[in-house]
Amino acid sequence: MSNKFARVAVATKEGLAVSEHFGHAKRFLIYQLENEQYALLEERHVAHYCHGNTGDQVAMQDILKTLEDCDAVLVAKIGDGPSAKLAKIDVVAIADNAWERIDDALAQLSVFGQQVPAS
Repeated sequence: MSNKFARVAVATKEGLAVSEHFGHAKRFLIYQLENEQYALLEERHVAHYCHGNTGDQVAMQDILKTLEDCDAVLVAKIGDGPSAKLAKIDVVAIADNAWERIDDALAQLSVFGQQVPAS
């Protein structure tokens, strides 16, 4: 079985759960999914772009560049604007696994990667 999502970024505060809002994320854990298994590749640090009702567009561009080689990003929450910007670079934003353990969320993508709905 081939996965729809081969490389997945996870927005997390503590490294255990899909626990960070996209706009507040200061780091993303990057996982490779292959043959219904997954492995942590690296941790990428970014400046968060959301500052209340305003966003730092320079930080947003940096985040998009940081995630451009990913197929999807798991987040606790994401707005329509950032989700659309990710879609323009072919990265699917998924908020269906908010507060789930990263292992459980990735296992769902590994097994059901062809059927996971985009948020």
